[in-house]
Amino acid sequence: MTRKSKELRKHILRTRRGTKPGASPGTLAALPEAHPTQVHLIAYGVENLVEREITQIGQIKEFLGKYANVWVHVSGLENIDTITQLGTLFSLHPLALEDVIHVHQRPKVDEYENNLFITTRMVTKNEEELGLEQVSLFLGEDYVLSFQEGAGDGFEPVRERIRKGRGRTRLSKSDYLAYALLDAVVDGYFPVLEEYSDRLDDIEDEVILSPHRNMVTRIHSIKRDMFLIRRAIWPQRDALNILTKETRRVTDDTRVYLRDCHDHVAQILDILESLRERSTGLTDLYLSSLSNKMNEVMKVLTIIATIFMPLGVIAGVYGMNFNPEKSPWNMPELTWYFGYPFALTLMALVAGGFFIYFYRKGWLNSREAIKKTKQNTDL
Repeated sequence: MTRKSKELRKHILRTRRGTKPGASPGTLAALPEAHPTQVHLIAYGVENLVEREITQIGQIKEFLGKYANVWVHVSGLENIDTITQLGTLFSLHPLALEDVIHVHQRPKVDEYENNLFITTRMVTKNEEELGLEQVSLFLGEDYVLSFQEGAGDGFEPVRERIRKGRGRTRLSKSDYLAYALLDAVVDGYFPVLEEYSDRLDDIEDEVILSPHRNMVTRIHSIKRDMFLIRRAIWPQRDALNILTKETRRVTDDTRVYLRDCHDHVAQILDILESLRERSTGLTDLYLSSLSNKMNEVMKVLTIIATIFMPLGVIAGVYGMNFNPEKSPWNMPELTWYFGYPFALTLMALVAGGFFIYFYRKGWLNSREAIKKTKQNTDL
């Protein structure tokens, strides 16, 4: 396991907080690994759109109430002052802000007087490293406020739809924007799972043809990542179920789309279960392949021993110390002119006979047998 993988696992499995035990509820303290804070704003309606980087939180006030929807996206949670000012501007509950900063939350939905608080987890995959980070959303009457741990996200397709006026984004209320962000987070799981599926396909081919030691490590790494992804996505199903049934801030039109997002989460869980079973099956297949490989080695050694056993018998017979001069029955071949060539020819014929017999039985072409086994497995 690499150092980054260990840090990710600790980050997800442990309850990490920036405040000391016993601190007052709602106390905000940035985590040591928090990224620099950047604020990006998109304000839009049916006919108008404004997009800009925010350097002073007070700049957001001029857009509130003038546009049908205002989306403020915060990447990086290092600057507590900026986050506190946003909380004051949008009347965010201190406990919700605390959950934004302390990024150990499971996906959930909390309804407050002025807004709806939603947390989810976004998955990323860079080379061989899995990344999971918390995304927090505040849904208000005419705004969506989103927080993310680091820079870079999967929301660019949503921004493009807003810029180009495609789909229902420019025509709908803020609850549809919140759905679009949640849907982008959920859809981001599918390419990652597809990559893991391809990796399992490659490992499966290697396990059948040429199993080697590091396969167990690779399979175990995939199983560990599947566990982390499942831990991140499983509560999302319950959160979406709440959004589709129990909250007053989501319109009936948007609930239809949220139900579709809920179905995508169920599909992801089914894929995860399938990949987990495949990983377990590959471990068993690896152990079986090792056993088969050992059997092949033992078979080759047995064939070699079987071929040389009669040769040893022939050599032993002609190596006995009987004096042919004492009796005509005492190994007359020893005095024959062609005795030595005869013994070698007899050995070669016996060895060749055994070799042909083993070949016709199919005991020598182990590679072909493995390929046939793989073809039958693929079918």
